[in-house]
Amino acid sequence: MIANDHHLTTIEGYLQNITYFNEETHYTIAKIRAHGIESPVTVVGFMAAVSPGESLKISGNWETHPRYGEQLKIRTFEVTLPATAEGIKKYLGSGIIKGIGPLAASRLVDSFGSLTLEIIEKNPERLLEVAGIGKAKAAAITDAWQSHHLVRSLMNFLQDAGVRTSYCGKIIKLYGEDSVNILSDNPYCIVKDIPGAGFYIADAIARKLGFAQDKPERIRACILYLLEQGANDGHVFLYGNKIIEKCRDTFGIGYDYVIDELYYLYESGDIFIEKNSGHFETDAVYLKELYLAEKGIADRLIAYQSIPLSPFSLDTDEIIQKIQKKLAIKLSQEQLDVIRGVFSHRIAIITGGPGTGKTTLVRSVAAIFDSFGKKIELAAPTGRAARRLTEITGRYAQTIHRLLGYNAIDGYFDKDQDNPIEADAVIIDEASMVDTLLMYSLIKAVPASSSIIFVGDIFQLPSVGPGNILSDLIDSNKIPVFYLSKIFRQEDESPIIINAHRVRQGESPVFKEPVDPGGISEFYFIEQNKAERIAPLILELCKKVIPRFCACDPVEDIQVLTPMHKGVAGTIYLNQMLQKSLNPDPVFIEAAGSRFKQGDKVMHLKNNYQKEVFNGDIGFVVSIDEKMKELLVNYYDRTVEYSFDELDELSPAYAISVHKSQGSEYPVVIIPLVTEHYMLLQRNLLYTAITRGSRIVILIGSRRALDIALKNDKPRERLSGLKNRLSGRQLIS
Repeated sequence: MIANDHHLTTIEGYLQNITYFNEETHYTIAKIRAHGIESPVTVVGFMAAVSPGESLKISGNWETHPRYGEQLKIRTFEVTLPATAEGIKKYLGSGIIKGIGPLAASRLVDSFGSLTLEIIEKNPERLLEVAGIGKAKAAAITDAWQSHHLVRSLMNFLQDAGVRTSYCGKIIKLYGEDSVNILSDNPYCIVKDIPGAGFYIADAIARKLGFAQDKPERIRACILYLLEQGANDGHVFLYGNKIIEKCRDTFGIGYDYVIDELYYLYESGDIFIEKNSGHFETDAVYLKELYLAEKGIADRLIAYQSIPLSPFSLDTDEIIQKIQKKLAIKLSQEQLDVIRGVFSHRIAIITGGPGTGKTTLVRSVAAIFDSFGKKIELAAPTGRAARRLTEITGRYAQTIHRLLGYNAIDGYFDKDQDNPIEADAVIIDEASMVDTLLMYSLIKAVPASSSIIFVGDIFQLPSVGPGNILSDLIDSNKIPVFYLSKIFRQEDESPIIINAHRVRQGESPVFKEPVDPGGISEFYFIEQNKAERIAPLILELCKKVIPRFCACDPVEDIQVLTPMHKGVAGTIYLNQMLQKSLNPDPVFIEAAGSRFKQGDKVMHLKNNYQKEVFNGDIGFVVSIDEKMKELLVNYYDRTVEYSFDELDELSPAYAISVHKSQGSEYPVVIIPLVTEHYMLLQRNLLYTAITRGSRIVILIGSRRALDIALKNDKPRERLSGLKNRLSGRQLIS
């Protein structure tokens, strides 16, 4: 093992499950679900009297186990007792108790802390001690409380099971006054009804209630949980044998029990089972919505292609004349050939690496549609990608969600097959980032008379959500694909673009030494074989070296991109170190496992349509108001307000994962590469990271880690049937 004794990391989260526990010594191996991290963190060390579902704060050192990989060795830990005050504040602030909003909830909890509910129930006259609450409001609160007295019993119920009370408001809204009875009868209902609560929390309640491991409700919840986890890992379906193995090995459920409940879920419509060769072990098991989406994409694309395209003949001279008139640019022969091809098909894909002219083609195609009086819509999967598309094309582009008219209140799209998009052509940029569910919603809303053009780089990482849409469309050989290979910015001798293409082909980058000693060049490598030395080098680059040699802001213009969250070169530790170095302001608030300061660079972690902020958006903290319990973040010249209870939607963003960087471009990119990240050292990940930089790209780490990434051209397979559905072949080959 490699221990990093001098680099203490602190994480907060809830205990997902205990893998091993020694009754005599209290030595524990456990999984922690930490804030802002997709995968669970393994912690090892001595912990006593902890249970799954409890909130923990753990400090320790990263070490690498030769078999099990990155682990956090526990130095100190503390149980964050069920967050009574915070849980009460979240509950009361949700509006479920008439007369109490977020501000009143904060004032009540500020006055009475964990005794707030007890005072409302037993000593309501003390409510008059709180600023802003008079006799009439106190009476209204008391009356409302009497009709919701069940909350106290529900909170006690959750606390007894070791579950955070922050789920209380959601549970009450769903199940009402029967909440305790419903959860006592079947705690696994929250797996389906409250996404994010998780199977492990339901299991903690069930264990407290003495449920048997082979109870049907547990097995069904387990199957649905595994399919949801598979979707989180990018899979559209899972093989039956994998579900059986996981249920047996991880959750102690026997074969016959799993088979029975799989078919129960199939009959009930929760899942779909695609038969394959008559053997259940090789059948494809889908969540129903993913099956409908995948099949719907294939069916509609096949149907689109069967509709004749209206005559739209273009000759080369006409194209040149129209483009030169509109855009004053000269197209290459390759680009002219692509344009002719695109206008000969109802559906087309344009793909190519950086610098090959994809954006020029988008501008050109749009200009041609304009010249013929056609209406065109430009869209991209994320707000960042849409803004970038607008900047480089000079045309309005929007997110796919906005194009489809996402209704945040009801959670559905206004545009569909019955109310289609009004456009003669739809161009989708960064198509590699579109997942299965979003693609289905898009395809349904494009009228049969329209053209669809997908633009993207298949060598980049696939979508965060399930599926591998762009690659599947291309590999099916059923959608016309037009490849761009000529690098137009080659004459600029951009080492970033040249080396990105070298990496894509598995060749080692060509590094150019800085002209000035101790300086920097556009693309270079700092060799450092000791992982614990990488963070100090990154700090020096960000704070001193890079700003000294180029006009850039250390916080705004420099982005650290790393493959993983864990370890001394992962996002957790690097964010803690970079924040301390680049933003030394001693004033901070601590929430959701992170520290936030004025001036911090932060990332929004999930789509929030009410705030119009989306997963991966990066902004800067402009103010923190302790009295009002709110934090303001500036996103692209727009200020968004967060209450302290909403800070689990934010994470420091001095260092982010490569996946989160997709669709963005940064002036300076620093990429740590260490062998401890071997599980994620892949060629397409390195390629994606490099192509995010526009002026300077710096790799820092070991040659061995770089070689591992270059040689690993087999990223983890995503299970999807779309390619074969389009090709008409057997679904699972």
